[in-house]
Amino acid sequence: MKIALAQLNYHIGNFESNTEKIIQYIEKAKSEGADLVLFSELSVTGYYPHDMLERKEFVAKANLFVNEIAKKCIGVAAVIGAPTINEGERGKKLFNSAIFIQDGKITSLHHKSLLPTYDIFDEYRHFEPNNKFDVVEFKGERLAITVCEDLWDEQPTSNEFGKDKLYQTSPMEELSRLNPTLVLNLSASPFSYNQENWRKNILISKAKNYQVPIVYVNQVGAQTELVFDGGSVFINSEGEVVKELAYFEEGFKIVDTSYIGKKELQDKTGYIEKIHDALVLGIRDYFVKMGFKSATLGLSGGIDSAVTAVLAVEALGVENVRVLLMPSKYSSQHSIDDARELAENLGIQYDILKIQDVVDAFNKDLQPIFSGREEDVTEENIQARTRGIFVMALSNKFGSILLNTTNKSECAVGYGTLYGDMNGGLAVLGDVYKTDVFKLAHFINREKEIIPENSITKPPSAELKPDQKDTDSLPDYNLLDEILFDYIELNKPPEEIIAKGFDTEMVKKVVHMVNINEYKRFQAAPILRVSSKAFGFGRKMPLVAKY
Repeated sequence: MKIALAQLNYHIGNFESNTEKIIQYIEKAKSEGADLVLFSELSVTGYYPHDMLERKEFVAKANLFVNEIAKKCIGVAAVIGAPTINEGERGKKLFNSAIFIQDGKITSLHHKSLLPTYDIFDEYRHFEPNNKFDVVEFKGERLAITVCEDLWDEQPTSNEFGKDKLYQTSPMEELSRLNPTLVLNLSASPFSYNQENWRKNILISKAKNYQVPIVYVNQVGAQTELVFDGGSVFINSEGEVVKELAYFEEGFKIVDTSYIGKKELQDKTGYIEKIHDALVLGIRDYFVKMGFKSATLGLSGGIDSAVTAVLAVEALGVENVRVLLMPSKYSSQHSIDDARELAENLGIQYDILKIQDVVDAFNKDLQPIFSGREEDVTEENIQARTRGIFVMALSNKFGSILLNTTNKSECAVGYGTLYGDMNGGLAVLGDVYKTDVFKLAHFINREKEIIPENSITKPPSAELKPDQKDTDSLPDYNLLDEILFDYIELNKPPEEIIAKGFDTEMVKKVVHMVNINEYKRFQAAPILRVSSKAFGFGRKMPLVAKY
């Protein structure tokens, strides 16, 4: 059988665009001789619609467009993803369904059984789990049609809980009793760099264990925080990847399930390159799907704003990025020069606004109230908030989205100023640790120097007081990031981290800083997710808890 894999980028709630795209690829599959074309999970609505699923008109509209797609499906079969209504008397009102279409009509529905409720996922909030299993007879094959997690029964995690199965039942066990000759899987699986091989290994092991070929189609593109990386595959019954689609871009490929020959695989890339590609895609889709074109940010001469500026240019184009250089009396001349050099290397428009007169005016007006008190972080934050006012003014006046440049290390320990350098409509590096920001900078400079070398090699500093360095307040980033990874991604308790050989007081200080700054992260911009545990709706912590 010839099966077309349509790896596409959808827009949540944009039924017209999604449907037009699906029909276009149905016609393409037909014209190229495919018997069946497979799309990703909830392809009609886009993944994930969240509480839009509670609106009757949203579900009704999805059903209307499913029927429109079915009418166009003549001469080739298709499997699409959409919410369908639960006609039973009990349970949630909806199913997350794979819909089999043939000869211009819907011939069968296949509902998702294993509804993820961990990390960023909360499907059980809206969907009823399936408990009935069947196969589709088509073109001499017995098709087991599954949706995402139904193809596996364990959660991708590195902590101790990963030793236990996440689900009580396995749809693959149930389906295997029906002797399928081919498994189809519609997926919406987001990218995460520290689990990049987990998904493919699961697919390989399932194909090998059940001795059945698997055709897996994942969506691509970003939906606010989530970045879907594609990587759709055809795996034979021996667990060999036969064909693989590209990552971070739309793709279309027809596979012959009887194919024996040279494997068509993607070139292996390192995790930093994948993070880079994920962030560029995340920025681009956020702007396109929100209807914005241009971005602005503050360029300090440091590595975080430099990397963010480069990613923005790659995503949006030189003509759509404008930056502000905002030196104070504590800004070093080399930082100003580094920022200017980067802007000129990129060819982006930049302006220099010195903030010291405004900062002095604030301090003068506050002096009667602050009289007799030593300068402290208050005066530092006034500088950061002054810069925040300037870049937000640029954002408002020119209709640009302000990109936040805070990295994950800073975000974790609260090393940022609310309503100042934490301003922004999208946080580009908020899920990238500082040590990986350095690696991103080197990757960007792999062919020529774009980011000035001085921005990479100089000691990180907020430059809010004389001779300030990040290490005045924080451990060295190599140590800090390892502690943060253990505490945030792996959920290790402080005692276990200390047992690895870290200084006891340093670990306690870092953990305390993470815990007491939850209120800052609660107010932060949406963060592009590239790891297994990003700040945002994938890590929900109480603000007033006693840790």
